[in-house]
Amino acid sequence: MTNFDKILAKAREKKDREQEKEQPQQQRSGIEATIPLDDIKDRVAGDTRPLDQKHVEELAESIAAIGLVQAVTVDAKGRLLAGGHRRAAIHLLREQNRDAYKGQFPNDGVPVRVMDFDSQAEPDRSLEVELSENEKRRDYSRTEVVAIAEKLRAAGYQDTPGRPKKGEKRLKPALSVIFGKSLRTVERYLSKSETPTSGEVFPSKLLKQALPKLKQWQQSKPKTPAEKELAASLPGLIELIEAVLQEQSES
Repeated sequence: MTNFDKILAKAREKKDREQEKEQPQQQRSGIEATIPLDDIKDRVAGDTRPLDQKHVEELAESIAAIGLVQAVTVDAKGRLLAGGHRRAAIHLLREQNRDAYKGQFPNDGVPVRVMDFDSQAEPDRSLEVELSENEKRRDYSRTEVVAIAEKLRAAGYQDTPGRPKKGEKRLKPALSVIFGKSLRTVERYLSKSETPTSGEVFPSKLLKQALPKLKQWQQSKPKTPAEKELAASLPGLIELIEAVLQEQSES
């Protein structure tokens, strides 16, 4: 029994235990597992579309910052079914940024969704899975997209107007690549999240907005006793806010 077969057997046992509580449509969604990157084999018939290197590089950057949002899909033998760009991006990350790779994939474990069939024996089913994912990815909620946007902002991605400067990481194109959504859809999700609803707030965003204003006020000359007291405690407060933001960017 190969290493992949052992991992798949454990994943099947776990799913069998969970299936008693699941609905039939959930039982056909595949088995979630974590396998070594090099155990994800090539497709039997090769890729149906060539890899876009720019897409791969953008994905590698986002994976370094926030991890793999959507698992790679493989068959029961570990052959790639969907997620060729994601797999290539993870390989690129391992080559170019070993520390980030180890941080996102401890023990070389890559999240996969295992479909319980052999793509070599059922090539038509293999193609069906690939086309299905390429044409209609999972429909992520606005809350999920906004949460990922916050993590990207904390990692240095910006949403500034005009032409991007050299080395600048743009937020909306990155989200478009990650979720497989159009820029227009991403913009709609973000615009509706600017004013939080149902009491929902994003502390990291509020802290990032407050920090430059506090630093600006720090340059002014305090006049009243209360202002002087605030000025004395402000350096420690700014340092604490920066530490919180740094901690969030590393989480």
